Amino acid sequence: MKPILSTLLFALGPFLLFGSDPYPLNPAIDVQHYAFRLQLSAETNNIAGKSVIEVLLKEDIKTFALDLQNEDARGGMKITQLDIDGKTTTYAHNNNRVIVNVEASKGETLRMTIQYEGIPQDGLIIDTNLFGEKTFFGDNWPDRAHHWLPVVDHPSDKATCEFIVEAPIYYTVVANGRLKEETVLSYDTKITHWIESVPISTKVMVFGAATFAVDHVGSVGDIPVSSWVYHQNRNAGFYRYAQAMEILATLQDIIGPYPFEKLANVQSKTKFGGMENAGNIFYNEKTVSGDRDIEGLIAHEIAHQWFGNSATEKDWHHVWLSEGFATYFTQVYRETTYGKDSLRAGMKQMLPKINEYRAKYPTSPIVDTTIADIKTLLSPNVYQKAAWVLHMLRKQIGDEAFFQGVRTYYDTYKISNALTADFQAVMEKASRQELGWFFDQWIFNPTLPELSLSWKYNKKVGKLSVEVKSPGLSKSVKLPLELGIKGTNGAIIGIKTIEVSGESTTAEWEVPQMPAGVVADPNTWLLANVKVSNK
Repeated sequence: MKPILSTLLFALGPFLLFGSDPYPLNPAIDVQHYAFRLQLSAETNNIAGKSVIEVLLKEDIKTFALDLQNEDARGGMKITQLDIDGKTTTYAHNNNRVIVNVEASKGETLRMTIQYEGIPQDGLIIDTNLFGEKTFFGDNWPDRAHHWLPVVDHPSDKATCEFIVEAPIYYTVVANGRLKEETVLSYDTKITHWIESVPISTKVMVFGAATFAVDHVGSVGDIPVSSWVYHQNRNAGFYRYAQAMEILATLQDIIGPYPFEKLANVQSKTKFGGMENAGNIFYNEKTVSGDRDIEGLIAHEIAHQWFGNSATEKDWHHVWLSEGFATYFTQVYRETTYGKDSLRAGMKQMLPKINEYRAKYPTSPIVDTTIADIKTLLSPNVYQKAAWVLHMLRKQIGDEAFFQGVRTYYDTYKISNALTADFQAVMEKASRQELGWFFDQWIFNPTLPELSLSWKYNKKVGKLSVEVKSPGLSKSVKLPLELGIKGTNGAIIGIKTIEVSGESTTAEWEVPQMPAGVVADPNTWLLANVKVSNK
């Protein structure tokens, strides 16, 4: 992440509130609403924008800042006019920040209008699609919205928004929220107006423009579900994206009411496999084919609508509250739809990526505040390992407390922001357990145990003895390792649990017959690499 220089007097506040988050957040302002009016061209990549921004003041101010990329030889934005409440005001546009001079009092709502133009260097992808047709797609994560929109480009400042897009008449435009207007202005120009009434972060505020084929699939309750695909992919895209209906219904039953006004699934030019824009998911254009092998991707992006879009991390370094939740609830969806074996298989499939990342970055925890470039925060730590942490938490406190706690966490922080400590507090209340050790062990430390388990059976006394060696493991680490005892027919005939702690742990149990073998973690509940041998 490039350093940003702030001239604000409130620079200390963000560091006290958000730890290592480098963004110069200003606690004196709270953006309430963005209205983005954009003109698109078929001939050039230049866009013309007019944004009206409503800002609520929480303190008296003399200056405040927004993010907007400066113009340079590669592109960027040039401001042509800026006023507040209809009056021209002075400002400076440097270091990708717009510093606005205005004296105003706590409780006032300022209405700022910024007119600008330029060629986006990033954030808005203007490119030809796989069929050679020019398209426009917003792609803002994590802080790339300011390349084409004047915003507070941080997940903690949420606002409602609207996109009013003027484009060549052959484009169909999709954006956040509900469709308010679609009007032909002339023989070659059309205006499309979408309004999002739920406050969201700038990372998921986008529109897309292409020659779409649109399928209104149906509704889940009062939530309309639609598919938007390149017209050349009409049949394959409609078939593939229609799975969203069942996934939405299942996750809504598990988590709670869907937070947005629609669910549009859109073929796009996103840099990611999928981008969970609020109510307006963009999938990479190459994901469309005739089969249905992206069910997991669709489930992941739909799960983000609750976790990441509605209940949002307050600090970029806590992105596991978005990605880890979406990854795990993809597996919960599969468990609900296909059974527990599917859940276990999904958790096991994550292990290679977790181990590969650990081999490269052995000291990196899930919440890693040493990472300065926020674009590198996405890793197996915040996806797969974080999903495993939720899975282990479920085992630790039980299904009833876990799912009730998750529903309470979502309901508490929907349309808001949270840190890991907020989630911990909710889960402690739901489970009536103190969980500081669990979160410290798995979230804030790079714990990934390497265990060697050996077992032997004493026929004379009918006892099974096991020893677990774990070099370098602290005695403060708690690892409840289940062991499956195999009978002569190969089936699990019993399960015992050994509480692994420190570098060596032993246990002994009475077992009436000699086991055919011992299986570590037979139900797939513990994140650890375990080698088993028979003495």
